[in-house]
Amino acid sequence: MSVHVMNRFSAVTVVAVLYATAACGAEPNELEPGAGRDSVMANCVMCHSVDYIAMHASFMKRADWRKTVDKMVSVMGAPIDQDDIPVIVDYLTKHYSVE
Repeated sequence: MSVHVMNRFSAVTVVAVLYATAACGAEPNELEPGAGRDSVMANCVMCHSVDYIAMHASFMKRADWRKTVDKMVSVMGAPIDQDDIPVIVDYLTKHYSVE
């Protein structure tokens, strides 16, 4: 599967999740307050909702969050500054991890 097809598939998936959330009348989750929240809001929520983060919290560990953020940059083309990556991973690990 090409990167273009994967990007299109990912975009369709995000839209479907957002539509399903809206159709159910569910309120989107809010990110937990804490150090790094602003970096997550600035870098992650531009492409997907905070619901996507919360959905993964029950099985993600630090290494999983790191791989995910790295994939968002290298495969999906997310314009995340290298200095923000550890801040984002620390925040996600602290607030949305099984560790």
